[in-house]
Amino acid sequence: MNNLLVDIKGGVARVTINRPQAHNALSKETNEELQELATELANNSDVRVVLLRGAGEKSFCAGADLKERKGVSAEETGPYVDAISGAIHAWARIPQPTIAVVNGYAFGGGMELAIACDIRIASDNAVFGLTEVKLGIMPGAGGTQRLPRLIGVAAAKELILLGKRIDAERALAIGLVSAVVPTAELDAAEERLLSDIAGCAPLSLRMAKEAIDRGVEVGVEEGLRIERACYERTLFSDDRNEGLAAFAEKRAPRFTGR
Repeated sequence: MNNLLVDIKGGVARVTINRPQAHNALSKETNEELQELATELANNSDVRVVLLRGAGEKSFCAGADLKERKGVSAEETGPYVDAISGAIHAWARIPQPTIAVVNGYAFGGGMELAIACDIRIASDNAVFGLTEVKLGIMPGAGGTQRLPRLIGVAAAKELILLGKRIDAERALAIGLVSAVVPTAELDAAEERLLSDIAGCAPLSLRMAKEAIDRGVEVGVEEGLRIERACYERTLFSDDRNEGLAAFAEKRAPRFTGR
């Protein structure tokens, strides 16, 4: 891939958007690669967790590559919009836990990509914003749908309708990120999070994520039915037996994802 760095080791897929000279902006090719990679990771049973970062120290991702779109008429933007929305939607559908590690700017499509992940941690220099209304457009790759579900309607409207940029501390206060650490400690925070996830059963993580993602889209009764079906997938798994045995034997479990 021309725009992504991918390293898969020990069940962890580390993905880096590698366009630091363009603040890791999402060109059409980058979006196509992100969508292709999301599909590959989703079908890779060896991958237990997916980590997403941006190369360099200035930006996680500055959003759509507006330089690429310069001179492109409204009638010709369809393929570009399809590429970015398709990429972000594909990342939201990855069944394994996904973590966005945000350092620097996360604007527009970059922020939409971050909120398509399950968990977000940020450096203290991170800045977030869905500023599209200041450019005569609006968030169009999931921002108006995922952000209200994440931080609530009122807070989402404040950010989107005012095109506001917020710092990492404000992002933490409204629940946009789960942790903020000094830039120099971001790698260590990432490793602690990965260690926590490594102690959990892979199938249990997938099923819990599916129950949450599907459940928030329906009423409570249907959500409970979804939860029960996902629970039963774990109930008859080898990992469930291993978890109970490890608890009884007072040792760390050795989960296999089966």
